Amino acid sequence: MTTLNHKLKVQPYPYQLEGIAYGLEKKRLFIGDEPGLGKTLQSIGIVDTADAYPCLVICPSSLKINWQREFEKFTDKKALVLDNSTRTTWSYLLQMRMHHVAIVNYESLRKYFVWDIKGGKKSFRLKDVVFCPQILQFKSVIIDESHRVKDPSAQQTIFTKGICTNKDWVVMLSGTPVVNRPEDLVAQLSIMGRLNEFGGKAKFLAEYGEGENLSDLSQRLYSKCMIRREKAKVLTQLPAKTRCDLYIDISNRDEYNLAAEDLAEYLRTYKECSDWEIRKKMRMEALVKFMTLRSLAAKGKVKQAIDFVRVFLDSGKPLILFCSYHEIVDELKKAFPKAVTVTGRDSMISKQAAVDAFQNGTAQLIICSIKAAGVGLTLTASSNVAFVELAWTYADCCQCEDRAHRIGQKDNVTCYYLLGRGTIDRALYQIIHKKKSIANEIMASSDDIPEDEQYFDELMNEFLQPTLFDNA
Repeated sequence: MTTLNHKLKVQPYPYQLEGIAYGLEKKRLFIGDEPGLGKTLQSIGIVDTADAYPCLVICPSSLKINWQREFEKFTDKKALVLDNSTRTTWSYLLQMRMHHVAIVNYESLRKYFVWDIKGGKKSFRLKDVVFCPQILQFKSVIIDESHRVKDPSAQQTIFTKGICTNKDWVVMLSGTPVVNRPEDLVAQLSIMGRLNEFGGKAKFLAEYGEGENLSDLSQRLYSKCMIRREKAKVLTQLPAKTRCDLYIDISNRDEYNLAAEDLAEYLRTYKECSDWEIRKKMRMEALVKFMTLRSLAAKGKVKQAIDFVRVFLDSGKPLILFCSYHEIVDELKKAFPKAVTVTGRDSMISKQAAVDAFQNGTAQLIICSIKAAGVGLTLTASSNVAFVELAWTYADCCQCEDRAHRIGQKDNVTCYYLLGRGTIDRALYQIIHKKKSIANEIMASSDDIPEDEQYFDELMNEFLQPTLFDNA
């Protein structure tokens, strides 16, 4: 077992310690583990153990908040998500060590780090880009889903390359660094500052560009700058299930906040009411408002959920996606037309055809209704489950998770919960996972909100917590 003097707040699994140790040795590397194995933790472990701060994280938009939470969960460092309010102050905040990590999505690299493009060209090269000098303060860069910068001519690739130039620590994360062909590695190796170790672009393409000598390429990658593990190889170190809560921003914040404030005021009136019959009627009305709020949170998550699913499917792994509202299913199906569905609107024949297509590998994504697919189905073709919407109880969540965690599933099952930041999702998540003993005592499985007064009181108290309204 690898021994490592780290300051992380958690003890990584042995294979994760190996990844951190490898990164400390190589400094500029790929971590290519399969989804669910903790690439985020390992990259944070590398940066934190090396004290390579300030650190810049470049990631997909849907994962920005998750990166912030993970840094602050695993280390004693503060992370800053770049937005309009910090556009002119982020550098000062890092210099003063008020924050140690800056997090930005690919699409915003130009906005925060580029001063000018010489000649104002639409098509330009790295030498045409004038970067703000503040990027020099970053000692390390983590690039999540690095296959997004595989195209050397793309703007995001050029900006990423410029930011990483002369950086001692560059950690690239991707379950699929080679998406289609060996050529996909050229830009990534260049960003990492390692392309010359493979003889430069021309020699690399001459030796490997046509798909030849791939075993030699693999050996050289692993010896120089890549570590990759599959779930099956480290299964004995993993729990049967791993749950990941991913907080994302909702797109309808103003609409949601109005409804949330209305409900909060209604609940305060309810708490002051002493008449049992009136309280019962008010509780039923409050339940309707809770369902409306959950619906608004779900609608606000769709854009970021689509981004998450695209990022995940790029890994080449199949995904089981759970939601409730038909409107959400329709939006997801529009974004992923090749996906199959199991919902209350589908016939028994259609449902079985969808399950068969997913199980035999014809479909990479199956979109399931919590109510229609929460029981009875076997979906062991995937060991990854994601929730765009939450069920009301812990038992309902477990039943959905167990579509993958069944006899015949040999992998650890990773369950991703996409939670709207500053929404009812947080209250529900607190109940169904941290107070599961309470939730387990209530109700058989149903997608309808439980009418039990004890559950209602738990939901109301969690919802009225001040932290629910701070967008945390």
